Amino acid sequence: MTFQLRDPRRKQAAGRIRLARGTGFLFAVATLACATGLAATYYYFVRTTTGQFIDESALVEAVAIHGPAGKVTTRFLDWLPTISLVMAAVVVLSVTVIHRRWRAAGIAVAACVAANIATQVLKDLLPARPYRGVETLELNSLPSGHTTLAASAAAAVFLMASPRWRPLAGFVGGSFAIASGMSTLVNQWHRPADVVAAFLLVGCFMIPAGWLIIRNDSHEWRVWDGFGGHWASARLWITLPVVLGLASAAVAGYSLFKIAPGLEDSTTNYFWAGISLIVIAGYLATVATTSLFAYTARRRDLPER
Repeated sequence: MTFQLRDPRRKQAAGRIRLARGTGFLFAVATLACATGLAATYYYFVRTTTGQFIDESALVEAVAIHGPAGKVTTRFLDWLPTISLVMAAVVVLSVTVIHRRWRAAGIAVAACVAANIATQVLKDLLPARPYRGVETLELNSLPSGHTTLAASAAAAVFLMASPRWRPLAGFVGGSFAIASGMSTLVNQWHRPADVVAAFLLVGCFMIPAGWLIIRNDSHEWRVWDGFGGHWASARLWITLPVVLGLASAAVAGYSLFKIAPGLEDSTTNYFWAGISLIVIAGYLATVATTSLFAYTARRRDLPER
């Protein structure tokens, strides 16, 4: 009778967690894309005549939509800071205490606070809107502070969630941020570009924070088994924002077509185009971020049979 000695390293290898290659480069590219998009948004919608006209027209036409919708959105915006802070605090504190993820919580909260501070700094430092023949307030309202608060709170929840919960957290959080942005336009607090800029600014801070978290966090509970391994990681949460984004693109295209030269004058077409821009930008960020974190999450190596 012979005995076969088992290598203890093979037992340890079973269930080992690995990090996908090239994650640092992907996160760097994503952060750079957000920063570039933020600069381009500011330049086009603030510094050019066409951008100012489109942005201001959407804000002016919001008056026609305000009515009953304005009362609902005003109440929502009044409660938005409280909702955002409570939502983020409950999730972050719960995950931190239960799973002892103190470092991850510190990184997520620091990035959230930094994004909101940066929003207020940019409002003060960026040059006022130059006169380009468009009647508008000269003060700079970009980026939207309310949207930054909502998006950064949702992003903090996303970062603290385990990989299998992130697709659902991304869709719900992205929808919450989009609803916040649309409310600011309906209430004529902000132009569409202010909202889009807030999304991009949050990405500039939360994406590097996410890289730090997945780089330093090796807890077993964070293992990613791929889409479909859990109801919260079903492909539905990726497919749904894509469908909503495409539908919004169709609405935007139709609205802009109706205001083409020679056709009818605009009454609410610029408004709906602005709403569509917010939805497209928000869900594009949702899909891109969820996909990025899904690819770079730590994965379990199955043992050899």
